[in-house]
Amino acid sequence: MPVSGQSANKQTVERYIDGFNKSDHAQILSCLTDDIEWTVFGHFRVTGKEAYDANIEGPDPVGVPPKVRITRMVEEDDVVMAEMTLEALQADGSVMRAAMGEVFVMRDGLIRERRAYVVPLAENDYK
Repeated sequence: MPVSGQSANKQTVERYIDGFNKSDHAQILSCLTDDIEWTVFGHFRVTGKEAYDANIEGPDPVGVPPKVRITRMVEEDDVVMAEMTLEALQADGSVMRAAMGEVFVMRDGLIRERRAYVVPLAENDYK
């Protein structure tokens, strides 16, 4: 839910994450430029909406959307940085938990580039 007075860029990021939590491809793709670049450091990089769409559920989809929660966002110029948490069901039935930092480079109110730093958590909220 957009916060009153929040910038258009932050609203787009929130709408994007809401779509991701529902695996709503149309909502997700509506937040992206056609030349979107998505990098998850240490894992993969895709370019363009078609490739992005094909990777929304990840490499081993389980049919259950992840739970991503934004804990903090900051913005400068056309860059929004978000601190987030992730819980994602894995194919073996386990739940992967992670702390995430993401850089969203914006253009005209849409996400032009997404750069994700994902740190798996095994014990608690910091390790």
